[in-house]
Amino acid sequence: MTESYKKIAIIGLGLIGGSIGLAVNRYDKSIKRIGIARTQDTLDKALERGLVDEVSNQFNGILLDCDLVILATPLSSFKNIIEEILPYLKEGCVITDTGSSKTHVIKVIEELIPEHINFVAGHPVAGTEMSGPEAGFAELFDNRWCILTPTEKTNKETLKDVLNFWKNLGAMTEVMTAEHHDKVLAITSHIPHLLAFNIVGTANDLANVTEKEVVKYSAGGFRDFTRIAASDPIMWRDIFISNSSAVLEMLNYFSKDLDDLKTAIENNNSDFLEDFFNKTKEVRTNIIEAGQDTKKPDFGRYGKKTN
Repeated sequence: MTESYKKIAIIGLGLIGGSIGLAVNRYDKSIKRIGIARTQDTLDKALERGLVDEVSNQFNGILLDCDLVILATPLSSFKNIIEEILPYLKEGCVITDTGSSKTHVIKVIEELIPEHINFVAGHPVAGTEMSGPEAGFAELFDNRWCILTPTEKTNKETLKDVLNFWKNLGAMTEVMTAEHHDKVLAITSHIPHLLAFNIVGTANDLANVTEKEVVKYSAGGFRDFTRIAASDPIMWRDIFISNSSAVLEMLNYFSKDLDDLKTAIENNNSDFLEDFFNKTKEVRTNIIEAGQDTKKPDFGRYGKKTN
């Protein structure tokens, strides 16, 4: 862990925030971990599980002397949180976040923070469908990517420190522009989640298929969709709204491909379908070879899986 971070504050103690706390403690037990959340139940569970060392449901003196503040809450809360915590942050304090949309986040936060506070936008591309303080585990970020999206205002030394922070939590790191991040994540994360919500919702609404039958005869593919669709509704609501431009752009590409598949099915074009499916199968092979998943055919039924 970089020597500059002796005291950190984690705002939001769900899956990501809780896992950060546990991963920090796994690496360096000397770092003081402050946890902030809204409900007493969350704070009690965070202490019980050892996610952090000290907790509060208020932004107050508990933030004094913090070297690093991590936002691990829904995107829509960032503006209010920044406005409330700024009076308690020391000069040189670093703020970073874990949000899945970066262009919007950067615009909001950079307009608020003064020059003596450093901000580095970040996104650990790791997670499960679980949420809450019970969901966190120290290994969540192991061999997963954390993407940082610096701007012209980002201090270069601070960027290096935050990169090292995530590496020490077990993550692989990448640096790219916020705009590129939002387009990449729109197709690799946001659209798959949107489709999962849509498919599960459609199955649930079909008039000629009962809910009991949907549950009883759910195949492996559908079960995987339900796993993804069980993700935190508020978090995903905020992601789609804040990254609407990139999501809509990728939806247009997706809709075109879906129309091509529909036409091929209508015309019994077996060659087109086979060629298309072979190409997509190759992508799955590349993901496994890159170490981002395994060949284990568990369909989300065993162990912890990332989205």
